[in-house]
Amino acid sequence: MSPAPHLRVERDLLRRGAALVAGVDEVGRGALAGPVSVGVVVVDLTTRTAPRGVADSKLLTPAAREALVPALRCWGRARAVGHASPAEIDAEGILGALSLAATRALTEVEQTVGRVDTVLLDGSHDWLTPPADLLAAESPVRRVHLRVQADRACASVAAASVLAKVTRDALMVRLAGARPQYGWERNKGYASPVHLAGLRALGPSPEHRRSWRLPGVGAADAPLLDGG
Repeated sequence: MSPAPHLRVERDLLRRGAALVAGVDEVGRGALAGPVSVGVVVVDLTTRTAPRGVADSKLLTPAAREALVPALRCWGRARAVGHASPAEIDAEGILGALSLAATRALTEVEQTVGRVDTVLLDGSHDWLTPPADLLAAESPVRRVHLRVQADRACASVAAASVLAKVTRDALMVRLAGARPQYGWERNKGYASPVHLAGLRALGPSPEHRRSWRLPGVGAADAPLLDGG
């Protein structure tokens, strides 16, 4: 069993000068339909240990994730989930859409706590900082610290992953009510047999990422299902 996520990394960043650290994680990157969603949880040196049971969302059952939400909504300085739509994914690419969703979430938390100066980002690639900022002589507004498997080690990132997953899953369940043939209430937009069968029978809906190679569909010129 993996050790529980902790705040040691966040506290080290705070003791080295960060005022606020935002743990950031994404969900929905590999789905065929629905938005990509990014969770943000802000902590500072006053933040206590994370609620019991917090872990990378992929390691938790849906019931366990749902049970954590009330405690997570009271933990840390601020928290938010941002989304980028399928149309924005098609227009900006998946990395651009991730940056857009994260920026929306960060903008929301900054309305509560002020400027977040440091981000702890899961993974090995900085998809948050725009390329122009990476190339600029000046440092970007936010310092981004990358950590592989931060969602398993860092409590703020694990909490962000849970909030993002629960929020996006609920959104896909709502969307499934209008388009039951794709089975989104179960597969959440990922490539399950039911979802693929719906694509073959009906083609893509406006909630699908049409710039992607959708299995069973004749690429981006396939007809849109009415009712967007």
